[in-house]
Amino acid sequence: MATTRYDVIVVSSGPGARLRDVCGGGTWQVREHRRELIERPYVRYRKFSPPGAEQRKEEHMGKYRVIEWTTGGVGSAMVAAMRHHPDLELVGCYAYSPEKVGKDVGTLCGLEPIGITATNDVDALLALKADCVNYVPVWPNIDEMCRILESGTNIVTAASWITGHKLDAEYPHPSGKKARQLIAEACQRGRSTIYGSGMSPGLDNILGLVSTSACTHVDHLTVTESVDVSCHHSVPTWESVGYGLPVDHPDIPRLMKTGTSVFVDALYMMADALGVELEDVRFENDVGAATEDTDFGWWQIKKGCVAAQFTRWIGIVNGKPLIEMHLVYQMGFKTDPCWKVEHGYVVAIKGYPDIKVKYSIFPPRGLSAKDVKEYQRIGMSVTGMPVINAIPEVCKAKPGILTCADIPLRGLTGCVRRA
Repeated sequence: MATTRYDVIVVSSGPGARLRDVCGGGTWQVREHRRELIERPYVRYRKFSPPGAEQRKEEHMGKYRVIEWTTGGVGSAMVAAMRHHPDLELVGCYAYSPEKVGKDVGTLCGLEPIGITATNDVDALLALKADCVNYVPVWPNIDEMCRILESGTNIVTAASWITGHKLDAEYPHPSGKKARQLIAEACQRGRSTIYGSGMSPGLDNILGLVSTSACTHVDHLTVTESVDVSCHHSVPTWESVGYGLPVDHPDIPRLMKTGTSVFVDALYMMADALGVELEDVRFENDVGAATEDTDFGWWQIKKGCVAAQFTRWIGIVNGKPLIEMHLVYQMGFKTDPCWKVEHGYVVAIKGYPDIKVKYSIFPPRGLSAKDVKEYQRIGMSVTGMPVINAIPEVCKAKPGILTCADIPLRGLTGCVRRA
């Protein structure tokens, strides 16, 4: 006897309405051998599919089950955060490094053991049927992301992804397709969703957009990240954008442009939220030279080498700059030029009225402002929490590429500590 199951779908009114009433809806399932019992002109069949990610979104109860993808700085901070998050449960962890495989995730993240072992077995992790992966490798891998999404597992990420425009431009795929197309197709196959954000780009751009709500019109919007980066102890990160090279080195413009191009995603996201289309995106950049040999304790920069930058990404609409993303990074303050550091994020709106908003981040009470490691932990936390806190709304969303323009306010808020 055949065991294939079918969806039975009522496709017309009239007699079909009576059938809908009797069966409690317009769709139900039958076995193949019973199809002939209800053959009607207003009934059609399709092969039954078990509940996928989209149906799980509608039926979800309890905590959202999350897989952490890597345990670097941001990943470790998110493991710590999820231990106490009222809506999330950590169920698995992926590790790239062979030396991390088989170790307790808590131990890898500097915490007490939590009973979850890191693995590099992707099939085993996807078999967990988690609701979401928090995807934070050093660099995103499109094939890996597609594999996760095709499995029906949603992704939130703070790893160089907001809209995908950066990856479209810089990471050609062997298939010839753009990254955004591949990701969108994977979302449709898996009925899954991807959402990218962070602190900058990410939350600072959202703050800029929200601030425009008070305006009758907006003529120009600038979001600036302005920080002393000497507490960001990652030599490879700064070398990748040209720090430590002589200021006249020919590779510096290319390195600065490539290393900051994820902010192009931010421009496209803001333009979409404001209901405009960018005609062009321009890049401008200046660097500051160290005025003396400087030892930061974790890295040395010689006199005359790059130790500061003022980068501008500019979105053009109607032939004029409309949206700008500025980066003012100072590796200490012994540079020429030496730009003023706001120690935070500044939104400047020209319109009616003009608006200026500054968003600053401080250690919580009781912690020393001179504790560099604590500042680093805070930096990792504010980078990851905008996507972690969005997980419930991402898991409820329709399949596809999501930005903050699609996330309800609940997805942009943090959690109140519960007794």
